[in-house]
Amino acid sequence: MAADKLKQAIATALESRPERKFTETVEVAINLKDVDLNNPTKRIKDEVTLPHGRGRPARVGVFAKGEMAVVARDHADLVITPEELDELAGDKRAARKLADRYDFFVADATLMATIGRTLGIVLGPRGKMPRPVPPAGDIVRAVSGLRNLVNLRSKDRPTFHIPIGNDRMEIDQLVENLDVVLRRVISHLERGDQNIASVWIKTSMGKAVRL
Repeated sequence: MAADKLKQAIATALESRPERKFTETVEVAINLKDVDLNNPTKRIKDEVTLPHGRGRPARVGVFAKGEMAVVARDHADLVITPEELDELAGDKRAARKLADRYDFFVADATLMATIGRTLGIVLGPRGKMPRPVPPAGDIVRAVSGLRNLVNLRSKDRPTFHIPIGNDRMEIDQLVENLDVVLRRVISHLERGDQNIASVWIKTSMGKAVRL
């Protein structure tokens, strides 16, 4: 889509939103058509790094022990030790809260089997199984690489939402973020943009504006 059209839709969404005392997320809602989403291979399941960030960096949790845990405490939003992992295994409510609060997880590769056995039933359906990092790997790089990442997941529904920033960002930054998201989504569709029924832009509490 032309940049000026994207810019106009974003500007309209921002201008029409109610006055709020908090920062609102700006998101795109994409409606697919003529895509058999009952077939898992046809569903969109990808990730994309927003060039200007999410507005609020993604929250990243780390499952780690030893030196990796020590280093991760200065860079991740939460570090879960093996002992805390055992506690979560016996408290599914706490595990669900953890999964819902954090956007992504990273884990010491040696803990992956335990995580899969104890928390897989909670993290798996949410698409939040941790990304393994070797014990001697760069945990700082692993965490920082997730900060501006967003998920593109249609699942089995034709409509899905993707955050592209917040209402404090410059419109041109939101335009570039949106363009990257749309291009990636289109790249997964057999008929390209012909498989898109409509695209809408909105803030958390504002009205949707059609592109």
